[in-house]
Amino acid sequence: MQFKEKVVVVTGASSGIGRALAHEYASQGASVVAAARSKDKLLSLEAELKSSAGKILVVVTDVSLEEDCKNLIDTTISHFGRIDVLINNAGISMRALFEDLDLTVVRKLMDVNFWGTVYCSKYALPYLLESHGSLVGVSSVAGYKGLPGRTGYSASKYAMQGFLEVVRTENLKRGLHVLIACPGFTSSNIRNTALAADGTQQGESPRDENKMMSAEKAAERIARAIKKRKRTLVLTTEGRLIVLINKVFPATLERMIYNQLAKEPDSPFK
Repeated sequence: MQFKEKVVVVTGASSGIGRALAHEYASQGASVVAAARSKDKLLSLEAELKSSAGKILVVVTDVSLEEDCKNLIDTTISHFGRIDVLINNAGISMRALFEDLDLTVVRKLMDVNFWGTVYCSKYALPYLLESHGSLVGVSSVAGYKGLPGRTGYSASKYAMQGFLEVVRTENLKRGLHVLIACPGFTSSNIRNTALAADGTQQGESPRDENKMMSAEKAAERIARAIKKRKRTLVLTTEGRLIVLINKVFPATLERMIYNQLAKEPDSPFK
């Protein structure tokens, strides 16, 4: 087991890719620290993993709050004495035209997706440097190409990726591994909980979740990239095509994305 005796912290661990990552690392013998806002879902995850090869610690955490992020790292060190991997996975999305959008929605996405990554990374960094560990951000192809109807989401992912690139460069000679992982369109509940223009949850996914990569497969690929200490990971054929086409034909890609997203049920633009 590659990660036996290692300590892996996963935010947003109550569902989707985060929950799958907790299962993946527990099966590899790691001590997993699972963080999320929902205590009930964390306790459910804890019960699922108790028979696994690794150890499990759950910490109720709202990553938009700096004190919660500090408590997450302090609690991890208190229990396990080290951190080998921090996976900043917690995130929320949105779906609305910018002209219709309440600006509190953008602020909320930045607080969770960007500032949550900054807070957790800040307090974990000394321990990751000590262990020559891995700092991971679960981003999105929206951090490579702005997606219409997702202004706050794309902005937060661009900010996350820029932040992580700087941390990587600042620590080039200190043994820190930084991975920016972009799952592409992966089956998870992020679209179900995406915020509408007024900040309420949209409730229904506008895409066919059954045709997407599973959260378990995404978690397996992310864990493999961490093991190989890769710099970047873009999952799904669609995701890799978006990144590639954007380098060569950005205007063409914008039209393609517009036309595709306009076909979604209840699309905010036609």
